[in-house]
Amino acid sequence: MDREATSTPGTVPGPDPAREADASATVLSTGGGRHEHRWLILAVIGIAQLMVVLDATIVNIALPSAQKDLGFSDGNRQWIVTAYALAFGSLLLFGGRIADLVGRKIVFLAGLAGFAVASAIGGAANSFSMLVAARALQGLFGALLAPAALSLLTTTFTDPRERAKAFGIYGAIAGAGGAVGLLLGGVLTEYLNWRWCLYVNLAFAVVAMLGGARLLHPGAPPDRPKLDVPGTVLVSAGLFCIVYGFSNAETHAWSSVLTWGFLVVGVVLVAAFGWWQARAPHPLLPLRVVLDRDRGASFLAMFISGAGMFGVFLFLTYYLQQILEYSPVKTGLAFLPMVAVMVVGSVVTTNFLVPRVGAKPIVPLGMGLAAAGMAWLTALDVTSSYPAHVLPPLLVAGLGLGFVFAPAMSMATAGVAAHDAGVASAMVNTCQQVGGSIGTALLNTLATTAASNYLVGKKPTPQVRADAAMQSYSTAYWWSALFFAVGLIVTFVLYRRGAPVHRESSGDGAVHM
Repeated sequence: MDREATSTPGTVPGPDPAREADASATVLSTGGGRHEHRWLILAVIGIAQLMVVLDATIVNIALPSAQKDLGFSDGNRQWIVTAYALAFGSLLLFGGRIADLVGRKIVFLAGLAGFAVASAIGGAANSFSMLVAARALQGLFGALLAPAALSLLTTTFTDPRERAKAFGIYGAIAGAGGAVGLLLGGVLTEYLNWRWCLYVNLAFAVVAMLGGARLLHPGAPPDRPKLDVPGTVLVSAGLFCIVYGFSNAETHAWSSVLTWGFLVVGVVLVAAFGWWQARAPHPLLPLRVVLDRDRGASFLAMFISGAGMFGVFLFLTYYLQQILEYSPVKTGLAFLPMVAVMVVGSVVTTNFLVPRVGAKPIVPLGMGLAAAGMAWLTALDVTSSYPAHVLPPLLVAGLGLGFVFAPAMSMATAGVAAHDAGVASAMVNTCQQVGGSIGTALLNTLATTAASNYLVGKKPTPQVRADAAMQSYSTAYWWSALFFAVGLIVTFVLYRRGAPVHRESSGDGAVHM
């Protein structure tokens, strides 16, 4: 361990110096503390997070080319996306607990290595089944990597001001990764081929692995918990069924047993998981992590914004390419102003606004701005232009998302005990991933229904088809606006008033001020 890390006083405030020293020792032993290379560690973690987040959208751009190359049907096409979402969403909590048990550095590096190998297999795929298997492997290792990355950030940055800056940057990466994926996917597909949308992960992984191996502290928490096997099985199976059910809603009717049947089973299993967590001797997701008001509000904020955000990326991408006839690269470039505003919003809120006034006015304001941006997008038509009609609502929505992501991520992991950092971080990712899966399926189903209803009794001329597409996009934007409006109410009610106060979660489930 470096000189600075061993000589820095404790960073957990409190009247008792001995308690501060103990807290500092705990943080240092788990790979945190005031590491002299902590900003380089943030860069390493940011690269890994960007790789995981952009992979959710970069493959979408490559799908048409991959389908033509490998010869799979339209009905099977969704499995390239669904295989990743199923493995990633259902195993995140398990991955977070593994990081707490084994050690965050080793799990982080293992997740990177596995993700790289899976990406190489996918890039070299010579059949549909091989590509689907590779995507499922990516999801599995992503479920190890994502919570380990966020918990490393939580334990590395313990000074409130530095933590605010770090989470501002990290939140911006998490929010902007989808748009970056669209741009990068467009460039790689247009100028190389679809396989490079998977091979590119090798570059990200190698850089992050070299940096992580050199900079991160090894070791696991000294009071690491035991694995809750029944809880792991219940929540993994439950989340799998929920994600699978909503994914099926895109290709099956809601009345199909493959849709509602899996959803019902998933809800029952997740409810059973909640019941078991209150009784388990070593719960996978201790209730002390989720019952804190600020953390609970943050988890819900990530869930709701995940549902709404993936909607705008999906349908605005369709609009730009199908109506305005943008190329994949131009489509990706069109999202960059939104990304820039999101980054600025994330950094400003976590560094200047939340420390002074708290999350209560900021996150609800972000939800309101995102809702306004979505509602504004409903005014688009086939004659709209990008500078006058698309860019303004995109900037408003981007600012709103910047106000949501970074503060919610920071508040969701603040004050969590070292041995719960991994599972708390996993909960953040789980909420965003499951929210995205649900939102995408719901919005896609509602949009398709709106287009079908519009075409009833009309001659399907090119103009009518274009108008039907605009009707479907508008429906999706209105529902996305509704998601964010609900988020405004939920976060305004749940978040505490005033600037955040340090709260330390104890092993007994209480929260000490």
